[in-house]
Amino acid sequence: MKKNQQGFSLIELLIVVVIIGIIASIAIPNLLAARRAANEASAVSSLRTIIGAEATYFANTGNNNYADKATLNSIGLIDSVLADDTKAKSGYRFTITRVLNVGTQPPIFDATVVPQQPGTGVSGTGSRNFYSNETGIIYSSPATDTGSVAPAAVSSTDRSVTNGDALNS
Repeated sequence: MKKNQQGFSLIELLIVVVIIGIIASIAIPNLLAARRAANEASAVSSLRTIIGAEATYFANTGNNNYADKATLNSIGLIDSVLADDTKAKSGYRFTITRVLNVGTQPPIFDATVVPQQPGTGVSGTGSRNFYSNETGIIYSSPATDTGSVAPAAVSSTDRSVTNGDALNS
């Protein structure tokens, strides 16, 4: 009497493993690119939140000045993750620099957003830097793992931006 044998042969199992490997090699880079794009979209959204918070503070309680992140957080205009310099939000770090209203010099602020791990590799959290100031226009520049310069205003009196392309105007 013959035994009835059922199941897959070793060759069939190896073919399935190879097919899964090919599919994974196609899907993983796309998944990482989608994650970076989501991080960048979140960074731009958070930067818009900061711009709106600064405008609200300036108009309502700022005494003709802009606020730092701790103040914006304490009055509920930004969340605690954005306010914390030691934490990254969606793979990006946020800084606010401000100059108070002195004499005829109008108050200004600079908000800079840089990826925690720049680049497009497996560990890269974003491939662009972002910047905005009191004008509300958001600028971006490429961020690479070999080093890059975020967009910035020329000076506290010349608010034109260097090293960046406007995302909105």
